[in-house]
Amino acid sequence: MRIWLLAYPRDHRRDEILETLREAGRTRPTAREAANLLRHGLRARLGRPASRTVAVWATLTALICGLFTAAFAVRAAWETARPLPTAAEATAMLAEILPGQQFEGLADAPSLFVIYGGPLRWSAARDLLLGDGAEYQPAGVGGGTPGDADVAVTVQRLRDLGWTVSPPIERDLYGCVGPPCDPATIPTSTTLVASRGDTVLTVELTGTYVSASFQRTAPWPVWPAGIAGFLLGAAMSFLLFGWASRRRPRTSATVLLAIALFLWWTPTVFAVPLALNHHLGEPHPSWHPMWEWLGQPTFSLLFLLGTAAALLSLAVSALPADARDGRARAVVQ
Repeated sequence: MRIWLLAYPRDHRRDEILETLREAGRTRPTAREAANLLRHGLRARLGRPASRTVAVWATLTALICGLFTAAFAVRAAWETARPLPTAAEATAMLAEILPGQQFEGLADAPSLFVIYGGPLRWSAARDLLLGDGAEYQPAGVGGGTPGDADVAVTVQRLRDLGWTVSPPIERDLYGCVGPPCDPATIPTSTTLVASRGDTVLTVELTGTYVSASFQRTAPWPVWPAGIAGFLLGAAMSFLLFGWASRRRPRTSATVLLAIALFLWWTPTVFAVPLALNHHLGEPHPSWHPMWEWLGQPTFSLLFLLGTAAALLSLAVSALPADARDGRARAVVQ
């Protein structure tokens, strides 16, 4: 039964907390009593009993840190995905799907994820941090050819070959230019998205040009890695927050943490509805990677600045009480 005392910080783990249960002759608490012990223990870890907002700050910190840790774990799990089809394999598959079409530009993918068509290297750090982080995307193997293909025939051929085909997506190639403007005269493109196993095929037909690209779906380890990463990140950040909170850091540490949370949460708040709207608007056999839902790496510079602010907040909290009084002001200045 003493295991429930682990929810409390070391200085609060007193046997008196369990005396009532022992006097009742019980060897384990009920579910309600266990939840009560857990709730009070976690609250005791935050200290500051008079504060009404410390639990909110702790929750926001644990959530965003858990999400970021999950995103890193997901990226690591992506390394278990099968290699993309080679150019030769892609050419053979396209010959079955669109016979008679001679695709050009097919080449082996340099890596699983690319930025501006190449693997992520230190030379790409400037692009990644200064506004072009959205160019970091899953790689694809594909090409194009002048010509046309019948949508219905292509869909049927894909199904005959074992592909699962989503409803075609039709878009205008460009917006109205005018007035006058007749929407009926604007040429359209049709996009077909199909999946077979862990392979996704995207075919775009414009009437004068056909393009196609193969990508991989997220491998299954992405899910357990993401869940484990979130739980680990949230738990560790909660414990760190509680440690710093019980030390009663000065205003400078609180300000630095507020800056970190602002820099971390702002991209996420805007990115989630945009990503959700995008996914609901068109078929996605494999959803976009988790980090894109957090506004990363598009806003990776904000993430790094927020991380620096959070580390400085911990550093201020770690200072001895007498040093914090004198040095905390220097950190915010």
